[in-house]
Amino acid sequence: MLAGHAVGSCWYLAGLQRVKKCLVFAWNISVEERRNLIDCARGESYTSELQRALWRNKESVNACFQEDGFNYGIFSKAVNLTSESDFFMRYNYSLFWGFQQISTLAGNLSPSYSMGEVFFTMGIIGLGLLLFARLIGNMHNFLQSLDRRRMEMMLRRRDVEQWMSHRLLPEDIRKRVREAERFNWAATRGVNEELVFKNMPEDLQRDIKRHLFKFLKKVRIFSLMDESVLDSIRERLKQRTYIRSSTVLHRRGLVEKMVFIVRGEMESIGEDGSVLPLSEGDVCGEELHTWCLERSSINPDGTRIKMPSKELVSNRSVRCVTNVEAFSLSVADLEDVTSLFSRFLRSHRVQGAIRYESPYWRLRAAMQIQVAWRYRRRRLQRSYTAQSSFNR
Repeated sequence: MLAGHAVGSCWYLAGLQRVKKCLVFAWNISVEERRNLIDCARGESYTSELQRALWRNKESVNACFQEDGFNYGIFSKAVNLTSESDFFMRYNYSLFWGFQQISTLAGNLSPSYSMGEVFFTMGIIGLGLLLFARLIGNMHNFLQSLDRRRMEMMLRRRDVEQWMSHRLLPEDIRKRVREAERFNWAATRGVNEELVFKNMPEDLQRDIKRHLFKFLKKVRIFSLMDESVLDSIRERLKQRTYIRSSTVLHRRGLVEKMVFIVRGEMESIGEDGSVLPLSEGDVCGEELHTWCLERSSINPDGTRIKMPSKELVSNRSVRCVTNVEAFSLSVADLEDVTSLFSRFLRSHRVQGAIRYESPYWRLRAAMQIQVAWRYRRRRLQRSYTAQSSFNR
């Protein structure tokens, strides 16, 4: 765009100079009188209307405004443009001419024997070649970067295939490994985010993570927390990818992480077969948060005491319905956060949010309600049976 403006402007100004040169030679008068007649700013003040009318009607002067009336060379199209009253027409046509000559490398120009025209045409050709070479260089770098990523992906797949062959993995597992590799590459584009963040300033890392992990605020548990607590959690989140039908949590297995869903769908299956869908913005393994709080307590002097407790066992299974992109928070990292901010995390608002929003606690409450209702119904039945026997 800038090059087109520059070339078009130079062409239009040079065309004006050529027209002026033709007008100077059209009437053989003194230099001062030529300036008074041709200069738009001085002509009306320094010459009479009769003298200007005689000058305009002169045949040699009118010939200057004809493309073939003077040896204009490459500026022939600018002759009629100089007398155009519409400014936007002059501007747009000059810009078009500049773009046209740069894109064609001045292939349609035939300069006259004027050295200025020759050098101007050579400059257009050189500028066009320079821009064209830069375009080719940028395209080459882009294609080279694509080839480099493609080569990295091919080498990665080859290493994985060799490893699976060395370990004699069965074909069904190999198929799942290949699918996981493809989805992981598509989700991350082959970029290691930890390496990208490594050399960035701390404040920039914090701002980027606040933007990337905005989904934390969608969870009511974390929307009640201060930014200092959330920043500590964001620093410990790890990117994870799961393929379709992968099991994130096993029933009666250890709960070792909290998983925040970014894209995709999961389903939580309880012990009684009840299914709870999970999608973007939902969390699984949130009971780990309460468990970590229960394991940690604080003395009045501020020292931390670790209370012995068993490992947390899941009473449900969570599996992926589709391919899922997520972030996980391990139990060790969660223990660090709860130990650093345990006084805040033990507030009634946070605890109430945990029990209100958690699918785990909802399922547990539903089961307790069902148990209480069954117990109540059995008592009513026994009372009714006893009353019937007494009446008999």
